[in-house]
Amino acid sequence: MFIGEYAHTIDTKGRLSMPARFREELGESFIATKGLDQSLFVYPMNEWKTLESKLKQLPLTNQNARAFVRFFFSGATECELDNQGRIRLPANLRDHAKLEKEVMVIGVGTRVEIWSQPIWQEYNSDENLSYDEIASKMQELGI
Repeated sequence: MFIGEYAHTIDTKGRLSMPARFREELGESFIATKGLDQSLFVYPMNEWKTLESKLKQLPLTNQNARAFVRFFFSGATECELDNQGRIRLPANLRDHAKLEKEVMVIGVGTRVEIWSQPIWQEYNSDENLSYDEIASKMQELGI
């Protein structure tokens, strides 16, 4: 399970060092794709296959389903860690998440998310998040 929050930097070649705690669980190759909320989602292959299977079952006749599948698959790229535990993020993914230098790598259970540090800080600000309100909505979902 991926958990935790780690501050890292991207070098001029678009390489990002993955937290050591995430490397083994990600495996030799994994998928990075456009995520929601101006982030990137990173999936180990087994989780990607599960998600891929679910997305393939969405009805082609549903416009929202088609749009989501296009968004998700068009940005996907297979990644591997280099000898120093870094991944190279393509320019289209860096642009999507507005990644420049300072980034946050966070564990979200079955996936890793990569955020621009300023966007992550704004997302987590007290003005944007009401934890009481979120907790109330989680109760509606049975959590």
